[in-house]
Amino acid sequence: MNRIDGRNYDELRPVEIIPNINKFAEGSCLIRCGNTQVLCTASVEDRTPPHVPYGEGWVTAEYSMLPRANRERSRRDVSKLKLSPRSAEIQRLVGRALRAAVDMKKLGERAITIDCDVLQGDGGTRTASVTGGFVALALACRKLVEDGVLKESPLKTMVSAVSAGIVKDQLLLDLCYEEDSSAMVDLNCVMTSQGELVEIQGTGEGRAFTVAEQQALVELCAKGIRELQQIQLDVLGGTF
Repeated sequence: MNRIDGRNYDELRPVEIIPNINKFAEGSCLIRCGNTQVLCTASVEDRTPPHVPYGEGWVTAEYSMLPRANRERSRRDVSKLKLSPRSAEIQRLVGRALRAAVDMKKLGERAITIDCDVLQGDGGTRTASVTGGFVALALACRKLVEDGVLKESPLKTMVSAVSAGIVKDQLLLDLCYEEDSSAMVDLNCVMTSQGELVEIQGTGEGRAFTVAEQQALVELCAKGIRELQQIQLDVLGGTF
């Protein structure tokens, strides 16, 4: 099938990651995946939540969409006095994904919060938040080492994420909004730089799907994630 933006079935949207976009945050970047744009900032605090074991650190995330990130204005979460269920679910995903990259004992008794603010949404905002969030996290960890706070980086791997789906019975990588809204099957995948799976979210929107189809979608995501991780490495100067 011909994709709306002319891409091949296994091709990512154009990806750009601009580091150090916020001069106040310990780490930050703006990630653009096609028409999706997410601002990711990492903030370090010298304290941890009560549930964290003594001597260990913590990484968490918050996610929000600006009112005009979509085609129609949405209400701010603060105006509803609570986080929307979608935002809450996505920020938990981003937090889990980024924690998979960190040795909490090496981080020590400090917390890093990754704020992911969607400036413009055109599909894949959660996966862009993971990919950009890791760059912000890596920059914050690098600053902790450069400032002498840590002897070595607590990062043990990279993490990236991308979506894939089945649209009109065709497997497609990195769905834009139009493809995502009409997908029979939608799958989000988070992986490490060792090719290990952190999380898979797969849903039969229009029909059920087979184990073989799930495996094919994951393999498609793995291809895209390898490309994303090379972009992350380039932005970070070849090392994390």
